[in-house]
Parts: sequence; structure tokens; C-alpha cells
Amino acid sequence: MTTFDYDVLVLGSGPAGESAALNAMKHGHRVAVIEAQDTVGGACTHQGTIPSKALRHMVRQAIRYNTTPAFRDIGDPRTLTYPRLLSHANEVIARQVDMRSRFYYRNQIRLFFGRGRFVDKHTIEVISEEGQVELLTAASVVIATGSRPYQPENIDFSHPRVYDSDSILKMTNTPGKIIIYGAGVIGCEYASIFSGIGIKIELINSRDRLLEFLDDEISDALSYQLRNTGVMIRHREVYKSVVTSDKGVEVLLESGKRLHADALLWCNGRSGNTQNLGLENIDLETDHRGQLVVDEHYQTRVPGIYAAGDVIGWPSLASAAYDQGRSAAASARGKEHCRFVDDVPTGIYTLPEISSVGQTERELTEAKIPYEVGRAFFKDTARGQISGETVGMLKLLFHPDTLEILGIHCFGAEAAEIIHIGQAIMKQQNGGNTLRYFVTTTFNYPTMAEAYRTAALNGLNRL
Repeated sequence: MTTFDYDVLVLGSGPAGESAALNAMKHGHRVAVIEAQDTVGGACTHQGTIPSKALRHMVRQAIRYNTTPAFRDIGDPRTLTYPRLLSHANEVIARQVDMRSRFYYRNQIRLFFGRGRFVDKHTIEVISEEGQVELLTAASVVIATGSRPYQPENIDFSHPRVYDSDSILKMTNTPGKIIIYGAGVIGCEYASIFSGIGIKIELINSRDRLLEFLDDEISDALSYQLRNTGVMIRHREVYKSVVTSDKGVEVLLESGKRLHADALLWCNGRSGNTQNLGLENIDLETDHRGQLVVDEHYQTRVPGIYAAGDVIGWPSLASAAYDQGRSAAASARGKEHCRFVDDVPTGIYTLPEISSVGQTERELTEAKIPYEVGRAFFKDTARGQISGETVGMLKLLFHPDTLEILGIHCFGAEAAEIIHIGQAIMKQQNGGNTLRYFVTTTFNYPTMAEAYRTAALNGLNRL
């Protein structure tokens, strides 16, 4: 019987890699993690989720201060510079790294810092930053290397005025105007952040509307709020070229428009981090975006090689990656059934934030499923009036005959928290998924959660 150094080797220490390693260790396996960066946490901690949400939090605090009349008696409005925002994000990153490093230490999971590359399906070559090479063997390997921003070849990303969603965290000034190309989740989030500190934004969207996967009403609300903060949104536009100079950036669109700004933030897609992994040595291919295809057990086409997180594409969310990593580790130890993550709520941290779970009105209509709508507007809730968070609404879609909840869509403060109450009800079996739960349950008052009761009553009144 072949003896390996480890039962499971994990490539990457982001959410998917961390959860895979911890799950394997908790079940008695010998585990090691290989991380290409010099600290743990992956892109989620260092370039994506954590820093962008930390930036958003500080902007939200500043907006609250500047728009609350009581604070005007204390002092003048405050303007935050981008470097000042980054200092807060860096503090949060440091705390995250410290916490996650302790996870590995407490669970005696060996960490190797360097680039991992397959020699064969059971052997990984680790090359440290100093050039030292170490060979590690394992019965199974979980690839959780994440993703990076997609960079077209005809754009000079080495220019100091051109950024992607990683390099924007190294910007050292506060531009007067930024062109954001790509109005996906990342583009919309950064449009909110930058407009919140007074930067003029041109948001270029190649599609017909913002975030088309959202319920149309929520997408419209986001468009309105971004425009209300001064964001110029341009739909159905595709770039032709980008010209840079010491004075600024010019983006020429295929429609003939020429847009000028102090900087360009490119937010148009991501690619899987599979380059230089030596996948050719194990006969494993990727798609055109460098992403890996897996089955319902998170196994690639090569037995014993698993993948999870952004490197496998949709939904590319940290929340999903944690669960995918656990499932991949479970499959690696031979568990017959594991959870395939396909019911993840959206969490979009614009200002205000957006969250949804289940089907949209458009999807239900196209599927010819009858539904009714219940709404609660935050401006009508006592908690919203107290906190000043009056923008937004909770929207429930339910079957008019069975009262089964078919979709929940929330736009407004703490939407990503509020959504989980409804998600819990939707998951109930044997008739437990019913709108009546919200009218037969007493909610604390005042809370944002009581919006469920208001929305349920509003929907029932339509029947």
C-alpha cells in the first residue's frame, strides 16, 4: 500500500481551501495547505470580500454622519480620502489573517508558503519565494486557488492610472473622476463606495440593465440609487480602446463616445487561478476562463483531484466557497453523499445593499407559475425611521393557492442579514414553507425583521 506524506493536500487558503483543510483534519486526516501569498486568507481576505466591505463600512459611516441633522450641531461634514479608507481596511485584514492563522496552528495543519505545481496526481512541487523546492505527496488534492481579475491584452494595466479590482487597493490618491468598466457585482459595489466619498463615476455596462440576474424591481431600485448619488450609468456600451497619459485616461467606446477620467477601474470578469499549476501533467484541462469543471462531488475529471471555490466559477461567493470546500473534503475521504451548493442567497454590498433568494418575478412568469407579491417599505418601519435607514424594501413572492414562498428580494440596509429569516422558512419541509408563518409569529418591535410581517399582510390582502 502506497504511503503518502498527507491524506489531503489543499492548494489555496481562501474560504474553500480553509474549510476543506479544517473539515479533513476534524475527521482525522493528515492535512497540509499550500498558499501562494505570504499570509493566509486568499483573495477573499486580501483583495476581495474583506477589504471592499471594510471600505464600504467606512463610507456608510461617513454618509450617516454627514446626513444626520443632529451631527451638524457638532461639526462640519467630513470628507474621507481613499487612502484613509484603506487604512481601516488594512487593519481589518490584519485581524483576519491573525485569526485564520490560529485556525491552522490550533488544528495542527501544516502550512507551506509558495507556488504549488503538480508533478503527478499524487505529488505537488512547492517552490518558495526564495526558490527552494519541496516535494509533497498526498492521496487526494483539493484545488482551491481562487480567481483573479480578467485583463484584456490591449489594455495597459501597468499604467498608474489603470486599475483592476485587486490593484485598486493600492491606489494612493483620491481621483476626481473614475471610469468603471463592467457593471457586475464588483463594479456596482465600487461605484457605490467611490460615489459615497464624492468621486464622480462613469459606470459602463455592456448589458441592458444592471445585474440582470436580480429581480427587475430591485435592479431598477439600484439604478435609481446610484444615479441619485451622481453615478452616470451607460448601458449597452462596449469599449474599443483605452488611451492613457500622464494627465488621465480616455476610453473610446464602440458607439463612438469618448469618455475621460482621472483613472480607469476594470471590473469585467474574472479568471481561475490555474496557470502554472502543472495541470498538463495530470491531463486536466480548464475552460477559456481558466476554470475547472467538477461533478456533484466536486471531483474533477481526474480521480482524487477535487476543486472548490472561485476556481470552479459560479456562484463565486465566499459563502458558497466555505460550503464547497467542506463538501470537497467530505468527498475526498470517501463520503458517498455531500451537499452540492446550488441554493446560495445573493449578497451584494452596494449602498444600500441587496440580497435575494429563490426565484424572481421574471423567472416565475416565464415558467408560468402563478404568484402574488407582498411588499414592506423600510420608510414605513419604526426601526427604519429611528435609524434613518428609510431607503429600501422587502419583497415576498408566494404562490396564491398554497402560500408557499417562492422568492425573497431585499434592497436596503442590512439586506444580507434580513434575507436569512425568510431563507430559513423557505427551507422548511412538509408545509412549513408558508407565508402564514410571518403573520402567526410575533416579531420584536421595533426591528427591521418585522418587515416580514408587514410584507406578508400586504400580500395576503391582495388575495
